[in-house]
Amino acid sequence: MPFDVAESLRARHGENYELHDRHLNHQLARVLKTIGFDRFYVRGEGSYLFDAEGQRYLDFLSGFGVYALGRSHPALKAALHQAIDLDLPNMVQMDCALLPGLLAEQLVQRCGGDINRVFFCNSGAEAIESAIKFSRQATRRPRILFAEHAFHGLSTGALALNGGTEFREGFGELLPGCSPVPFGDIAALRQELRQGDVAALIVEPIQGKGVYMASPEYWKEAQELCRQHKTLLVLDEVQTGLGRTGKFFCFEHWDLEPDIITISKALSGGYVPIGAVLTTDRVFSSVYSSLEKALKHSTTFGRNQLAMVAGLATLATFDDEGIVERARVNGAAFEVALEPLVERYEMFHEVRGKGLMIGLQFGPPTSKGLRRRFNALERLRPAIFSQMMVVPLYHRHRILTQVAADNVNIVKLLPPLICGQPEIDYFVNALDDVLKDAHDGSGLLLEFGRTMAKGALRRSGKGRPDTPYEGPPHNGNGSNGNGSPNGTAPTFGSHGQTAAGAPAHHAPT
Repeated sequence: MPFDVAESLRARHGENYELHDRHLNHQLARVLKTIGFDRFYVRGEGSYLFDAEGQRYLDFLSGFGVYALGRSHPALKAALHQAIDLDLPNMVQMDCALLPGLLAEQLVQRCGGDINRVFFCNSGAEAIESAIKFSRQATRRPRILFAEHAFHGLSTGALALNGGTEFREGFGELLPGCSPVPFGDIAALRQELRQGDVAALIVEPIQGKGVYMASPEYWKEAQELCRQHKTLLVLDEVQTGLGRTGKFFCFEHWDLEPDIITISKALSGGYVPIGAVLTTDRVFSSVYSSLEKALKHSTTFGRNQLAMVAGLATLATFDDEGIVERARVNGAAFEVALEPLVERYEMFHEVRGKGLMIGLQFGPPTSKGLRRRFNALERLRPAIFSQMMVVPLYHRHRILTQVAADNVNIVKLLPPLICGQPEIDYFVNALDDVLKDAHDGSGLLLEFGRTMAKGALRRSGKGRPDTPYEGPPHNGNGSNGNGSPNGTAPTFGSHGQTAAGAPAHHAPT
């Protein structure tokens, strides 16, 4: 009997967390129950998620940036359905299929400079692993520099470039020869490069964990120093790339010409995992230098035809719908809409980022009474204030956001690039509501405490009963891909940071 997806979802509805407890990451299940995040999502469309109870959530997390085109974009679905129906000869391996060549051609045309080669893989972390190997091969040097606070992935090589010790603990010695430098510190970079043994500087144009930025002057001088010392400049555009910052690549903001670019996330359209390393012929040919070395670096699923279709359909949709320009315009609209809240609330310090990669910085207020309350909260747990923003944004308004990193009071927004003014206005009004409570009294702390208490009950099996699943709701209220309103969303942190979830009482229907 053929596998029936809809019947399996119907018959086993409500067993999600039990199955994860038993066979998958039981600690993740515990976290999500504790923060009230244990929803049963049944459908995604545009900028929104829908749960089994028919409630809608505005998704400002976008799968950590995967859903640049929103969920279930019709153009991507149509292309993938067509590809499946064509019965393509997939992953022949001893073959040079057409679709990988077409996608590579599309990507290098958008790079500029001397970039003209592509290696396809399955994820951003795998792209970073490849970039490390390519850099060492091309330069015959051992060392890799990375920036403090960086995040490049969690496989062994990528983890060796990770600025967060919390991810490294317990895994023993990682890749040797990897050295951190302060992000944006040109003097520190110059000192390391002078040693003459650095293969590459691998760095995010905007750091994802915190939305930290370096100055334009830093980028110009960093590139010149790398050229002067024959060190490759590798830009990790896994999250910042494909329109996220209002340019197709973030490095375009500073007119840089990197030697290697890594991409992933948004290129998938949210359907088929894909990663890519974009580089120069000189670097690429140092790896694939002879007939005998044609397979010196490879990966089984790297040129998967369905992944290539997802990538090609994504790029075509970017062009057809003017997605990069929309990200730039909507990013500017966010900045304008949020600025009055920075002026109004003492604990809201700054809005930073580019395009639709946005960091909201919170911190101590200036007035004595508020400062006393803020410091008391922070003694409970460092950076708890940002969690107390994320939780009610989910509970009251069904907006999914994330804390940008551990122990920082920064909330990070990664909206779908298709969102529009209605979503922007809804979020800003919701944040205004939560910030007002934070400044008016202790109600927000009590609300946060109630969330944890209810979560503890759910974790012990004493929570609300499951709602019978009758199939995904199709009420016509989802985003149609052009930013139409009608919902609100939840919250989860950046690769390990947590936020919240619960029914909304202020969200529109």
